[in-house]
Amino acid sequence: MASLTVRKLDEALKASLRLRAAKAGRSVEDEVRMILREAAEPQDIKAPSGPARSQPQSHRARAASAADLPRVTLIIGGGIAAYKALDLIRRLKERGIHVRCVMTRAAQQFVTPLTAGALADERCYTDLFDAQSEFDAGHIRLARDTDLIIVAPATADLMAKMAQGQADDLATAILLATNRPVLVAPAMNPLMWANAATKRNVAQLARDGVSFIGPNSGEMAEANEAGVGRMSEPTEIAIAAEAMLHPPHTGPLAGKKILITAGPTHEPIDPVRYIANRSSGKQGFAIAASAAEAGAEVTLISGPVDLDDPAGVRVIRVESARDMLAQVEVALPVDIAIFAAAVADWRVANAGEQKIKKTASGMPPLQLVENPDILATVSKHQQNRPQLVIGFAAETQNLIDNATSKLKRKGCDWIVANDVSPASGVMGGDRNTVHILTRDKAEVAVDSWPMMTKEEVADALVAKIARTIGQQNS
Repeated sequence: MASLTVRKLDEALKASLRLRAAKAGRSVEDEVRMILREAAEPQDIKAPSGPARSQPQSHRARAASAADLPRVTLIIGGGIAAYKALDLIRRLKERGIHVRCVMTRAAQQFVTPLTAGALADERCYTDLFDAQSEFDAGHIRLARDTDLIIVAPATADLMAKMAQGQADDLATAILLATNRPVLVAPAMNPLMWANAATKRNVAQLARDGVSFIGPNSGEMAEANEAGVGRMSEPTEIAIAAEAMLHPPHTGPLAGKKILITAGPTHEPIDPVRYIANRSSGKQGFAIAASAAEAGAEVTLISGPVDLDDPAGVRVIRVESARDMLAQVEVALPVDIAIFAAAVADWRVANAGEQKIKKTASGMPPLQLVENPDILATVSKHQQNRPQLVIGFAAETQNLIDNATSKLKRKGCDWIVANDVSPASGVMGGDRNTVHILTRDKAEVAVDSWPMMTKEEVADALVAKIARTIGQQNS
Protein backbone atom coordinates (compact mmCIF):
# COMPACT_ATOMS: atom_id res chain seq x y z
CA MET A 1 0.00 0.00 0.00
CA ALA A 2 1.43 3.36 -0.99
CA SER A 3 2.49 5.64 1.85
CA LEU A 4 0.59 8.85 2.51
CA THR A 5 2.24 12.23 2.07
CA VAL A 6 0.51 14.63 4.41
CA ARG A 7 2.47 17.60 3.11
CA LYS A 8 0.66 17.32 -0.26
CA LEU A 9 -2.73 17.95 1.32
CA ASP A 10 -4.27 21.42 1.10
CA GLU A 11 -3.54 23.78 4.02
CA ALA A 12 -7.09 23.82 5.39
CA LEU A 13 -7.18 20.03 5.64
CA LYS A 14 -3.71 19.88 7.20
CA ALA A 15 -4.76 22.46 9.81
CA SER A 16 -7.86 20.41 10.63
CA LEU A 17 -5.78 17.24 10.94
CA ARG A 18 -3.27 18.96 13.24
CA LEU A 19 -6.02 20.22 15.53
CA ARG A 20 -7.72 16.82 15.63
CA ALA A 21 -4.41 15.07 16.33
CA ALA A 22 -3.47 17.54 19.09
CA LYS A 23 -6.77 17.04 20.85
CA ALA A 24 -6.27 13.26 20.77
CA GLY A 25 -2.63 13.42 21.85
CA ARG A 26 -1.36 11.80 18.63
CA SER A 27 0.86 12.76 15.72
CA VAL A 28 -0.85 13.69 12.46
CA GLU A 29 0.43 10.44 10.91
CA ASP A 30 -1.16 8.38 13.68
CA GLU A 31 -4.37 10.36 13.37
CA VAL A 32 -4.55 9.64 9.63
CA ARG A 33 -4.08 5.94 10.38
CA MET A 34 -6.89 6.12 12.93
CA ILE A 35 -9.23 7.76 10.40
CA LEU A 36 -8.43 5.12 7.78
CA ARG A 37 -8.91 2.31 10.29
CA GLU A 38 -12.32 3.65 11.30
CA ALA A 39 -13.32 4.12 7.68
CA ALA A 40 -12.35 0.53 6.87
CA GLU A 41 -14.38 -1.00 9.70
CA PRO A 42 -17.69 -2.66 8.62
CA GLN A 43 -20.65 -0.43 9.33
CA ASP A 44 -23.43 -3.06 9.25
CA ILE A 45 -22.36 -5.13 12.28
CA LYS A 46 -25.28 -5.28 14.64
CA ALA A 47 -24.82 -4.61 18.31
CA PRO A 48 -25.17 -7.71 20.51
CA SER A 49 -28.59 -8.24 22.03
CA GLY A 50 -29.16 -7.96 25.73
CA PRO A 51 -28.66 -5.18 28.22
CA ALA A 52 -26.19 -2.50 27.24
CA ARG A 53 -22.81 -2.82 28.87
CA SER A 54 -21.06 0.33 30.00
CA GLN A 55 -17.70 0.73 28.31
CA PRO A 56 -14.70 2.49 29.81
CA GLN A 57 -14.14 5.98 28.51
CA SER A 58 -11.80 5.80 25.52
CA HIS A 59 -8.83 8.09 24.94
CA ARG A 60 -10.80 9.66 22.08
CA ALA A 61 -13.73 10.42 24.43
CA ARG A 62 -11.39 11.89 27.04
CA ALA A 63 -9.79 14.03 24.35
CA ALA A 64 -13.17 15.22 23.13
CA SER A 65 -14.21 16.14 26.65
CA ALA A 66 -10.99 18.16 26.98
CA ALA A 67 -11.51 20.01 23.71
CA ASP A 68 -13.17 23.01 25.31
CA LEU A 69 -10.77 23.30 28.25
CA PRO A 70 -8.06 25.96 28.39
CA ARG A 71 -4.76 24.37 27.32
CA VAL A 72 -1.34 24.64 28.90
CA THR A 73 1.97 23.35 27.60
CA LEU A 74 4.11 22.67 30.67
CA ILE A 75 7.85 22.68 30.03
CA ILE A 76 9.69 20.93 32.87
CA GLY A 77 13.31 22.03 33.27
CA GLY A 78 16.19 20.10 34.76
CA GLY A 79 16.34 21.08 38.42
CA ILE A 80 15.64 19.33 41.70
CA ALA A 81 12.33 21.25 41.81
CA ALA A 82 11.16 19.18 38.82
CA TYR A 83 9.35 16.96 41.32
CA LYS A 84 7.06 19.90 42.11
CA ALA A 85 6.01 19.99 38.44
CA LEU A 86 4.19 16.70 38.98
CA ASP A 87 2.02 18.30 41.66
CA LEU A 88 1.58 21.32 39.38
CA ILE A 89 0.02 19.07 36.73
CA ARG A 90 -2.55 17.96 39.28
CA ARG A 91 -3.21 21.53 40.48
CA LEU A 92 -3.79 22.72 36.92
CA LYS A 93 -6.16 19.85 36.16
CA GLU A 94 -8.09 20.61 39.34
CA ARG A 95 -8.82 24.01 37.81
CA GLY A 96 -10.17 22.54 34.60
CA ILE A 97 -6.99 23.09 32.58
CA HIS A 98 -5.78 20.58 29.99
CA VAL A 99 -2.04 19.95 30.40
CA ARG A 100 0.50 18.74 27.82
CA CYS A 101 4.01 18.11 29.15
CA VAL A 102 7.41 18.68 27.57
CA MET A 103 10.58 17.63 29.40
CA THR A 104 14.17 18.64 28.79
CA ARG A 105 16.86 15.98 28.80
CA ALA A 106 18.09 17.24 32.18
CA ALA A 107 14.56 17.09 33.65
CA GLN A 108 14.47 13.37 32.89
CA GLN A 109 17.28 12.89 35.40
CA PHE A 110 14.84 13.92 38.16
CA VAL A 111 11.41 12.68 37.02
CA THR A 112 10.34 10.38 34.21
CA PRO A 113 8.26 11.16 31.11
CA LEU A 114 6.08 8.18 32.00
CA THR A 115 5.12 9.76 35.33
CA ALA A 116 4.41 13.18 33.82
CA GLY A 117 2.42 11.64 30.96
CA ALA A 118 0.36 9.48 33.32
CA LEU A 119 -0.57 12.47 35.47
CA ALA A 120 -1.43 14.61 32.43
CA ASP A 121 -3.30 11.71 30.80
CA GLU A 122 -1.39 12.39 27.60
CA ARG A 123 1.95 11.56 26.07
CA CYS A 124 4.94 13.54 27.42
CA TYR A 125 7.14 15.03 24.68
CA THR A 126 10.93 14.97 25.03
CA ASP A 127 12.74 14.94 21.67
CA LEU A 128 12.98 17.61 18.99
CA PHE A 129 13.84 14.93 16.43
CA ASP A 130 11.06 12.53 17.36
CA ALA A 131 9.99 10.94 14.07
CA GLN A 132 6.36 10.68 15.15
CA SER A 133 5.79 14.19 16.53
CA GLU A 134 7.99 15.94 13.95
CA PHE A 135 6.10 14.24 11.11
CA ASP A 136 3.93 17.36 11.14
CA ALA A 137 6.45 19.87 12.61
CA GLY A 138 5.43 18.90 16.14
CA HIS A 139 7.39 21.63 17.90
CA ILE A 140 5.35 24.23 16.00
CA ARG A 141 2.12 22.48 16.95
CA LEU A 142 3.14 22.30 20.60
CA ALA A 143 4.03 26.00 20.48
CA ARG A 144 0.74 27.10 18.92
CA ASP A 145 -1.96 24.63 19.96
CA THR A 146 -2.00 25.97 23.49
CA ASP A 147 -3.30 28.97 25.40
CA LEU A 148 -0.34 29.34 27.76
CA ILE A 149 3.17 27.95 28.14
CA ILE A 150 4.51 27.40 31.66
CA VAL A 151 8.19 26.76 32.33
CA ALA A 152 8.53 25.15 35.77
CA PRO A 153 11.14 24.77 37.00
CA ALA A 154 13.03 27.29 34.88
CA THR A 155 16.72 26.77 35.50
CA ALA A 156 19.36 29.46 35.01
CA ASP A 157 20.56 27.60 31.91
CA LEU A 158 17.09 27.36 30.39
CA MET A 159 16.38 31.05 31.00
CA ALA A 160 19.74 31.97 29.45
CA LYS A 161 18.81 30.01 26.32
CA MET A 162 15.41 31.69 26.22
CA ALA A 163 16.94 35.16 26.53
CA GLN A 164 19.42 34.45 23.71
CA GLY A 165 16.85 32.84 21.42
CA GLN A 166 18.48 29.43 21.27
CA ALA A 167 16.49 26.47 19.96
CA ASP A 168 18.72 23.41 20.31
CA ASP A 169 16.14 21.10 21.90
CA LEU A 170 12.38 20.62 21.90
CA ALA A 171 11.70 22.93 24.87
CA THR A 172 13.65 25.92 23.53
CA ALA A 173 12.33 25.37 19.98
CA ILE A 174 8.77 25.56 21.33
CA LEU A 175 9.57 28.72 23.29
CA LEU A 176 11.14 30.39 20.25
CA ALA A 177 8.28 29.38 17.94
CA THR A 178 5.37 30.34 20.18
CA ASN A 179 3.13 33.37 19.96
CA ARG A 180 1.34 32.50 23.20
CA PRO A 181 1.87 33.96 26.71
CA VAL A 182 4.74 32.44 28.68
CA LEU A 183 4.84 32.09 32.48
CA VAL A 184 8.25 31.26 33.99
CA ALA A 185 8.81 29.86 37.50
CA PRO A 186 12.56 30.14 38.20
CA ALA A 187 14.32 27.70 40.51
CA MET A 188 18.02 27.75 41.33
CA ASN A 189 20.64 28.32 43.99
CA PRO A 190 20.42 31.83 45.54
CA LEU A 191 23.87 32.78 44.23
CA MET A 192 22.86 31.74 40.73
CA TRP A 193 19.67 33.82 41.01
CA ALA A 194 21.67 36.83 42.27
CA ASN A 195 24.34 36.49 39.56
CA ALA A 196 24.58 39.47 37.21
CA ALA A 197 24.17 37.21 34.16
CA THR A 198 20.88 35.81 35.48
CA LYS A 199 19.65 39.30 36.29
CA ARG A 200 20.39 40.39 32.72
CA ASN A 201 18.55 37.39 31.31
CA VAL A 202 15.53 37.96 33.56
CA ALA A 203 15.41 41.64 32.55
CA GLN A 204 15.61 40.71 28.87
CA LEU A 205 12.84 38.13 29.16
CA ALA A 206 10.65 40.64 31.02
CA ARG A 207 11.21 43.14 28.19
CA ASP A 208 10.23 40.40 25.76
CA GLY A 209 6.89 40.05 27.55
CA VAL A 210 7.58 36.91 29.59
CA SER A 211 5.74 36.77 32.93
CA PHE A 212 7.45 35.54 36.11
CA ILE A 213 6.27 33.97 39.32
CA GLY A 214 8.82 33.73 42.12
CA PRO A 215 11.30 32.56 43.01
CA ASN A 216 10.47 32.33 46.70
CA SER A 217 12.88 32.46 49.60
CA GLY A 218 13.68 29.59 51.92
CA GLU A 219 15.86 26.54 52.41
CA MET A 220 17.56 25.03 49.37
CA ALA A 221 18.10 21.38 48.54
CA GLU A 222 21.80 21.86 49.27
CA ALA A 223 22.85 21.65 52.90
CA ASN A 224 23.24 24.98 54.71
CA GLU A 225 21.94 26.94 51.71
CA ALA A 226 19.04 29.39 52.01
CA GLY A 227 17.80 32.51 50.27
CA VAL A 228 15.79 33.56 47.22
CA GLY A 229 15.74 30.80 44.63
CA ARG A 230 13.04 28.26 45.57
CA MET A 231 10.49 27.55 42.88
CA SER A 232 7.05 28.92 43.75
CA GLU A 233 4.68 26.34 45.15
CA PRO A 234 2.49 24.48 42.62
CA THR A 235 -0.68 26.10 43.96
CA GLU A 236 0.84 29.57 43.51
CA ILE A 237 1.79 28.78 39.91
CA ALA A 238 -1.63 27.28 39.16
CA ILE A 239 -3.38 30.38 40.49
CA ALA A 240 -1.14 32.64 38.39
CA ALA A 241 -1.79 30.47 35.32
CA GLU A 242 -5.53 30.59 35.91
CA ALA A 243 -5.38 34.39 36.14
CA MET A 244 -3.49 34.58 32.84
CA LEU A 245 -5.92 32.19 31.14
CA HIS A 246 -8.96 34.08 32.42
CA PRO A 247 -7.87 37.72 32.66
CA PRO A 248 -10.48 40.28 33.68
CA HIS A 249 -11.78 42.01 30.59
CA THR A 250 -13.18 45.11 32.25
CA GLY A 251 -12.60 47.28 35.26
CA PRO A 252 -11.15 50.69 36.08
CA LEU A 253 -7.67 49.20 36.65
CA ALA A 254 -7.64 46.82 33.69
CA GLY A 255 -4.15 46.54 32.25
CA LYS A 256 -2.45 47.89 35.38
CA LYS A 257 0.11 45.98 37.41
CA ILE A 258 -0.18 46.45 41.17
CA LEU A 259 2.25 45.32 43.86
CA ILE A 260 0.95 45.00 47.42
CA THR A 261 2.71 43.96 50.62
CA ALA A 262 0.81 42.71 53.65
CA GLY A 263 1.14 41.14 57.07
CA PRO A 264 4.02 41.19 59.56
CA THR A 265 7.60 40.05 59.12
CA HIS A 266 9.35 37.60 61.42
CA GLU A 267 12.95 38.44 62.29
CA PRO A 268 14.72 35.42 63.81
CA ILE A 269 16.46 35.63 67.19
CA ASP A 270 17.34 31.93 67.16
CA PRO A 271 15.73 28.85 65.56
CA VAL A 272 12.65 29.05 67.81
CA ARG A 273 12.19 32.76 68.61
CA TYR A 274 11.63 35.83 66.48
CA ILE A 275 10.72 39.54 66.57
CA ALA A 276 7.28 40.27 65.11
CA ASN A 277 4.15 42.37 65.49
CA ARG A 278 0.41 41.79 65.67
CA SER A 279 -0.46 42.53 62.04
CA SER A 280 -3.03 40.07 60.66
CA GLY A 281 -2.58 41.00 56.98
CA LYS A 282 -6.36 41.41 56.57
CA GLN A 283 -6.21 44.95 55.21
CA GLY A 284 -3.53 44.19 52.63
CA PHE A 285 -5.30 41.01 51.49
CA ALA A 286 -8.59 42.95 51.18
CA ILE A 287 -6.86 45.58 49.01
CA ALA A 288 -5.39 42.86 46.80
CA ALA A 289 -8.80 41.24 46.32
CA SER A 290 -10.44 44.57 45.49
CA ALA A 291 -7.69 45.52 43.02
CA ALA A 292 -8.05 42.17 41.24
CA GLU A 293 -11.81 42.68 40.99
CA ALA A 294 -11.09 46.10 39.46
CA GLY A 295 -9.19 44.36 36.65
CA ALA A 296 -5.60 44.81 37.81
CA GLU A 297 -2.84 42.22 37.60
CA VAL A 298 -1.97 41.93 41.28
CA THR A 299 1.12 40.55 43.02
CA LEU A 300 0.72 40.22 46.79
CA ILE A 301 3.87 39.70 48.87
CA SER A 302 2.86 38.60 52.34
CA GLY A 303 4.58 37.90 55.61
CA PRO A 304 3.41 35.00 57.79
CA VAL A 305 -0.41 35.18 58.06
CA ASP A 306 -3.27 32.70 58.36
CA LEU A 307 -5.31 33.92 55.40
CA ASP A 308 -6.43 32.30 52.15
CA ASP A 309 -5.03 33.62 48.87
CA PRO A 310 -7.41 36.12 47.22
CA ALA A 311 -8.92 34.89 43.96
CA GLY A 312 -6.99 35.90 40.87
CA VAL A 313 -4.03 37.24 42.84
CA ARG A 314 -0.45 36.02 42.63
CA VAL A 315 0.68 35.53 46.24
CA ILE A 316 4.30 35.22 47.35
CA ARG A 317 4.95 34.21 50.97
CA VAL A 318 8.03 35.50 52.81
CA GLU A 319 9.32 35.59 56.38
CA SER A 320 11.73 38.47 56.99
CA ALA A 321 12.02 42.08 55.88
CA ARG A 322 15.04 41.25 53.74
CA ASP A 323 13.08 38.46 52.03
CA MET A 324 10.21 40.86 51.38
CA LEU A 325 12.49 43.50 49.86
CA ALA A 326 14.09 40.90 47.60
CA GLN A 327 10.69 39.80 46.29
CA VAL A 328 9.55 43.41 45.85
CA GLU A 329 12.62 44.08 43.69
CA VAL A 330 11.84 40.99 41.60
CA ALA A 331 8.22 42.12 41.08
CA LEU A 332 9.19 45.53 39.67
CA PRO A 333 8.34 47.25 37.41
CA VAL A 334 4.68 47.86 38.28
CA ASP A 335 2.27 50.75 37.81
CA ILE A 336 1.16 51.02 41.45
CA ALA A 337 2.79 49.86 44.69
CA ILE A 338 0.89 49.67 47.99
CA PHE A 339 2.96 48.89 51.07
CA ALA A 340 0.47 47.75 53.70
CA ALA A 341 2.85 45.30 55.43
CA ALA A 342 3.88 46.03 59.01
CA VAL A 343 7.59 45.42 58.44
CA ALA A 344 9.71 45.03 61.57
CA ASP A 345 12.01 48.02 61.96
CA TRP A 346 14.83 45.99 63.52
CA ARG A 347 16.35 42.53 63.47
CA VAL A 348 18.95 40.78 65.58
CA ALA A 349 22.42 41.41 64.15
CA ASN A 350 23.55 37.81 64.64
CA ALA A 351 20.70 35.36 65.08
CA GLY A 352 21.68 32.32 67.14
CA GLU A 353 22.21 29.08 65.25
CA GLN A 354 20.94 27.20 68.30
CA LYS A 355 18.32 28.09 70.89
CA ILE A 356 19.70 30.73 73.24
CA LYS A 357 19.69 29.34 76.76
CA LYS A 358 19.36 31.03 80.13
CA THR A 359 22.66 31.47 81.93
CA ALA A 360 23.73 32.33 85.47
CA SER A 361 25.07 35.62 84.19
CA GLY A 362 21.58 36.80 83.26
CA MET A 363 19.92 37.83 80.01
CA PRO A 364 22.11 37.45 76.91
CA PRO A 365 22.64 40.73 75.04
CA LEU A 366 20.78 41.10 71.74
CA GLN A 367 22.31 43.60 69.35
CA LEU A 368 19.69 45.07 67.01
CA VAL A 369 20.31 46.48 63.55
CA GLU A 370 17.94 48.38 61.30
CA ASN A 371 16.02 46.49 58.63
CA PRO A 372 15.90 47.76 55.04
CA ASP A 373 13.26 50.44 54.43
CA ILE A 374 11.17 48.91 51.66
CA LEU A 375 8.83 51.90 51.19
CA ALA A 376 11.68 54.43 50.96
CA THR A 377 13.70 52.16 48.66
CA VAL A 378 10.91 51.86 46.10
CA SER A 379 9.81 55.51 46.47
CA LYS A 380 13.33 56.65 45.58
CA HIS A 381 13.96 54.01 42.93
CA GLN A 382 15.84 55.50 40.00
CA GLN A 383 14.74 53.13 37.22
CA ASN A 384 11.55 51.31 38.21
CA ARG A 385 9.64 53.71 40.47
CA PRO A 386 5.90 53.02 40.13
CA GLN A 387 3.59 55.78 38.94
CA LEU A 388 1.88 55.77 42.34
CA VAL A 389 3.55 54.65 45.60
CA ILE A 390 1.35 54.31 48.70
CA GLY A 391 2.61 53.61 52.20
CA PHE A 392 0.85 52.80 55.45
CA ALA A 393 1.47 54.47 58.82
CA ALA A 394 0.40 52.41 61.82
CA GLU A 395 0.61 54.75 64.83
CA THR A 396 -0.44 54.71 68.48
CA GLN A 397 -0.16 58.47 69.11
CA ASN A 398 0.08 61.78 67.19
CA LEU A 399 -1.37 59.97 64.20
CA ILE A 400 -1.55 62.79 61.61
CA ASP A 401 1.73 64.45 62.64
CA ASN A 402 3.65 61.18 62.50
CA ALA A 403 2.03 60.19 59.20
CA THR A 404 2.83 63.61 57.68
CA SER A 405 6.45 63.24 58.72
CA LYS A 406 6.57 59.75 57.21
CA LEU A 407 5.09 60.96 53.92
CA LYS A 408 7.81 63.61 53.57
CA ARG A 409 10.64 61.39 54.80
CA LYS A 410 9.90 58.32 52.70
CA GLY A 411 9.26 60.09 49.40
CA CYS A 412 6.04 58.21 48.62
CA ASP A 413 2.92 59.77 47.08
CA TRP A 414 0.25 58.81 49.64
CA ILE A 415 0.17 57.58 53.20
CA VAL A 416 -2.75 55.61 54.62
CA ALA A 417 -2.66 56.35 58.35
CA ASN A 418 -4.51 54.38 60.99
CA ASP A 419 -4.57 54.20 64.77
CA VAL A 420 -3.38 50.77 65.90
CA SER A 421 -3.40 51.36 69.66
CA PRO A 422 -4.91 48.43 71.61
CA ALA A 423 -8.15 50.31 72.21
CA SER A 424 -8.76 50.67 68.45
CA GLY A 425 -8.85 46.90 67.81
CA VAL A 426 -7.46 47.44 64.31
CA MET A 427 -4.62 44.91 64.46
CA GLY A 428 -6.27 41.54 64.04
CA GLY A 429 -9.75 43.07 63.81
CA ASP A 430 -12.15 43.41 60.91
CA ARG A 431 -12.73 47.18 60.95
CA ASN A 432 -10.49 50.16 60.33
CA THR A 433 -10.53 53.94 60.42
CA VAL A 434 -8.07 55.48 58.00
CA HIS A 435 -6.84 58.92 56.98
CA ILE A 436 -5.44 59.38 53.46
CA LEU A 437 -2.55 61.85 53.30
CA THR A 438 -1.63 63.12 49.84
CA ARG A 439 0.74 65.74 48.52
CA ASP A 440 -0.92 68.97 47.38
CA LYS A 441 2.02 70.97 45.99
CA ALA A 442 4.00 71.98 49.09
CA GLU A 443 1.15 71.12 51.45
CA VAL A 444 -0.19 67.80 52.71
CA ALA A 445 -3.92 67.17 52.29
CA VAL A 446 -5.72 64.89 54.76
CA ASP A 447 -8.88 62.99 53.86
CA SER A 448 -10.37 61.31 56.95
CA TRP A 449 -12.72 58.39 56.36
CA PRO A 450 -15.29 57.00 58.82
CA MET A 451 -14.94 53.60 60.41
CA MET A 452 -15.56 50.85 57.86
CA THR A 453 -14.89 47.17 57.43
CA LYS A 454 -11.47 46.46 55.99
CA GLU A 455 -13.14 45.28 52.77
CA GLU A 456 -14.96 48.64 52.51
CA VAL A 457 -11.70 50.50 53.14
CA ALA A 458 -10.07 48.43 50.38
CA ASP A 459 -12.87 49.16 47.88
CA ALA A 460 -12.77 52.89 48.63
CA LEU A 461 -8.98 53.03 48.37
CA VAL A 462 -8.96 51.14 45.05
CA ALA A 463 -11.67 53.45 43.68
CA LYS A 464 -9.60 56.49 44.68
CA ILE A 465 -6.51 54.98 43.03
CA ALA A 466 -8.46 54.32 39.83
CA ARG A 467 -9.72 57.92 39.69
CA THR A 468 -6.25 59.31 40.30
CA ILE A 469 -4.54 57.09 37.71
CA GLY A 470 -7.26 57.92 35.21
CA GLN A 471 -6.76 61.67 35.74
CA GLN A 472 -2.97 61.35 35.47
CA ASN A 473 -3.20 59.42 32.22
CA SER A 474 -5.87 61.60 30.62
